[in-house]
Amino acid sequence: MYRLNKNDETLLTEQELIYGLRNGEEAAFKELVDRFQHKVFNTALGLLQHDTDAEDIAQEVFIQVYRSVNNFKAEASLATWIYRITVTKSLDYLRSKTRKKRFGFISSLFGNDNTPVVDVADFNHPGVQLDKKEDAVILFKLIAELPETQQAAFILNKVEELSYREIAAILNTTEPAVDALLQRAKQNLRKKINQLPP
Repeated sequence: MYRLNKNDETLLTEQELIYGLRNGEEAAFKELVDRFQHKVFNTALGLLQHDTDAEDIAQEVFIQVYRSVNNFKAEASLATWIYRITVTKSLDYLRSKTRKKRFGFISSLFGNDNTPVVDVADFNHPGVQLDKKEDAVILFKLIAELPETQQAAFILNKVEELSYREIAAILNTTEPAVDALLQRAKQNLRKKINQLPP
């Protein structure tokens, strides 16, 4: 089942990886995690904006993939399926928060004078350069205020750099719908940015 590359490292094709997972092979599960852990974590982090929550979701994603790989129909790529599970679990987690927690989270973004509270120390998204960190904190907090589908499309496109086609497959929609989501997300973000105090 295994192929060797030029560096003599063991690699699996997608079909071999799925076969190994379906047969409960530990090496296949290890490769699955190695291959997708950064993508899963970064996507969850972009949506949840909290390291610990993103780690928890990432673990849940890999457990679900392992448990439900027999139900994977291969109508899309394995990566698309895993992204879809990650987005679904992340959005479900956000929805599961109580109204009180949501209110507390939103309130914590603004001080008494309605100025944004920038907690730079806690913001550690891997794709953000250090000198852009403060701006990114504000941007990600504004992204969190977007409708869920706009959030997901924006994170997948701007953070994960996925194509419209890939995002459409993950969100189970069309490419024109993805384009419309991204346009609305950009418009909403512009409005929110313009409303920020100077």
